[in-house]
Amino acid sequence: MTATLGKLGIWRISTALDPELAIEVEKLGYGTIWIGGSPPADLALAERLLDATDSITVATGIVNIWNSAPQAVAASYQRIVAKHPDRFVLGIGAGHREITDTYTRPYQALVDYLDQLDAAGVPKTDRVLAALGPKVLELAGDRAAGAHPYLTVPAHTRRAREILGAAPLLAPEQKVVVDTDQNRARATGRASVGMYLNLNNYTRNLRRFDFTDDDLAPPGSDRLIDAVALHGTAAEIAEGINAHLDAGANHVSIQALGDDPLPSYRALAEALR
Repeated sequence: MTATLGKLGIWRISTALDPELAIEVEKLGYGTIWIGGSPPADLALAERLLDATDSITVATGIVNIWNSAPQAVAASYQRIVAKHPDRFVLGIGAGHREITDTYTRPYQALVDYLDQLDAAGVPKTDRVLAALGPKVLELAGDRAAGAHPYLTVPAHTRRAREILGAAPLLAPEQKVVVDTDQNRARATGRASVGMYLNLNNYTRNLRRFDFTDDDLAPPGSDRLIDAVALHGTAAEIAEGINAHLDAGANHVSIQALGDDPLPSYRALAEALR
């Protein structure tokens, strides 16, 4: 991979990211900012975050292939890397059948999209795929620098590493709630996780790792929420993040839930130092 991600990054929905936050998390030592929520093809936010910072990597998590034409994305990629070499990663994915009218043959659509990125000069070393199941994980290892799984657990990370092999990047996302009040923390987790339990690709993947229909019925069982939205002290959450690294992740993208993520990112930076 051309860019250096570091072991830890932050994941934040695009509408809640700004240069000020980027500057602060760079000071805290995080290696990458992941832009969530299907950023548009112009990649303007990525460029603004890079302009405002000195060395942190910026990645998209993820550009939706149904919403953003590959030629437009490639042109934006070329503009950004010319200005900020070795600091940008293009994450792409096929999104969700439930919310995409044109969703057909997603695996082949990803292959075709990657073919067009190849033709436009976007190297595999600068791109990752949103990947959960075995087939797309294999594609991520073959046609990209690696995989950026979302809403997973360390057991998935371990299996994904087996599928990818030793070399490709594996950068799972992990939600966290730095709060020792269990009921309040679970409520915060459910507010984020519940919407994903109506999306088949996530629920199908979680069933592979022993979560049941009862666990996955919205808004999610306590057992599920405790696994996918870690809560407790920063030190307790650090153990859960390290579990991904121990299972084979190169990098963990931490999504601190709540309106103001900075106190959580500060506490976790210290606990994970």
